[in-house]
Amino acid sequence: MSEVHLSSLASMDMSPARPRLLEPGLPRFEPGLERYLVSGAGAIVTELEPDDRLALTDCEGRQPCEVVVFGRDGREDAAALGMRANGGAIGLMNLLASPEESAQTVVAGLRRRGIDLGMARAINLFGRESQPNEQVSFQAQRQVIVVIAAPGQPMPVDGHNPPTHLAVVIHRAHVKSPAEMPLPEPLAEPRLDLRVDRETARTYEVRAGEYIQVIDVAGRQCSDFLAFDHRQLDRGVERGLDATTTRTLMGTAYPGPGLFSKFFDQAMQPLVEVIRDTVGRHDTFALACTAKYYEDMGYFGHPNCSDNYNAVLKPYGVNPRQGWPAINFFYNTGIDANNVLYLDEPWSRPGDYVLLRALTDIVCASSACPDDIDPANAWNPTDIHVRVYPARHSFSKGIAYRMTPEAEPQLTRETAFHPRTSALTRHFTEYRGYWLPTGYTGRGAIDEYYACRERAVVMDLSPLRKFEVLGPDAEALMQRTLTRNVRKLSIGQVVYSAMCYPTGGMIDDGTLFRLGADNFRWICGVDYGGIWLREQAQQLGLRV
Repeated sequence: MSEVHLSSLASMDMSPARPRLLEPGLPRFEPGLERYLVSGAGAIVTELEPDDRLALTDCEGRQPCEVVVFGRDGREDAAALGMRANGGAIGLMNLLASPEESAQTVVAGLRRRGIDLGMARAINLFGRESQPNEQVSFQAQRQVIVVIAAPGQPMPVDGHNPPTHLAVVIHRAHVKSPAEMPLPEPLAEPRLDLRVDRETARTYEVRAGEYIQVIDVAGRQCSDFLAFDHRQLDRGVERGLDATTTRTLMGTAYPGPGLFSKFFDQAMQPLVEVIRDTVGRHDTFALACTAKYYEDMGYFGHPNCSDNYNAVLKPYGVNPRQGWPAINFFYNTGIDANNVLYLDEPWSRPGDYVLLRALTDIVCASSACPDDIDPANAWNPTDIHVRVYPARHSFSKGIAYRMTPEAEPQLTRETAFHPRTSALTRHFTEYRGYWLPTGYTGRGAIDEYYACRERAVVMDLSPLRKFEVLGPDAEALMQRTLTRNVRKLSIGQVVYSAMCYPTGGMIDDGTLFRLGADNFRWICGVDYGGIWLREQAQQLGLRV
């Protein structure tokens, strides 16, 4: 056994290693901090008050950004951000000419503010030479309306510069109270626009085909939702949302956008379906809070959702109940491995919403839960807002999707093949942020199986991630991060490979195309492949 001297021990650093974050989580909920994502070939509208700070990040690099600023009088006012407009807003104008729903939402938002883009000029940022995560920031000198666009066209097959997203962070100089929080832009012109004040409930009537948007105004606020068949109520029969029927027919704890999206009553008749969900974390059919719950906790006379519902439903002849089973939007509960029902703070952030479509004429009731004695509403009940849109509108289905734990949520998208595949089937599932068909109506699994064996099959692989790897050290990076010998790959060839950690643990598999001497395209399953490549390039000091 070797001898160790005390002097040697004294010179060693015996302090414990500083703990490091192994898996990043959701961005923290910080009052006054707002995050937005401008998708590639997309735009957003926001308002800034004096001394608000705006930071824009080109997440992937090489993505142009156009910022158009308007003063309260509707005139161009880039000077309010300490800048001068240096070009036309050509990219933005092209985007807003699109019939896409997101573009029309921006157009409607500008119209509501009396803004005419007309000959608007833009602050042009980033571009072909910008690096990944390059950032610029501004501070508003006065109140302005800001349009931020990430212009671009669909990338051609032989192109190498697709439109990518921009990250927007706003630090508010004045932290708004929950009652002052701005609402998200309406999805269309609402027929009904009503506020459910904190600790109250309201009723409203919705016709078949109309859309109901339940909005969490300030974030982390639960909203119970009830719906009754209007025709049955007129006959004196209460037919409302039923937990057992819905869960049995849908086979899920609670419906969501996609194939299993409907809520049923006791007669197995669908009342509403979920179209969009920007949170993806709720509970349904636990009781709306009751007087008994608060009494058991020692809070006698505390307002509760069930009593609030009894009061607002009385004009419709609905019999009162001690506790109402409801759709508990934004209520973060679950059943753990020990079969225990637990609750935690909601995941919802300011402006998050659920969009429903009425499948028959219904009477609805929505609450802004008064629970301030546990994490259900983060101990601070706030308002809920409800909008009802006419049936003539059409909204794409989507659920919030995060490719990495710390990523901003994005709604599920349709692929470019959706117009063709949707004509052949209505069976779609969410896969990595896109809707993909699970089977084709009128064919079935057996026919599809033999088509694979005996004929040909075309598959929609749009959700796969494609990374353009460019630069003089592109080959060195791919040689270092993949298990195949990339140097053997000729221009125009493709090879299947695995991407691994230095320890040999697998990150992902995919295919690598060599499109030029210093030009590769890596096609894989997850966004983290791109993050890993960028980290390795930085650590190795590679020009790529």
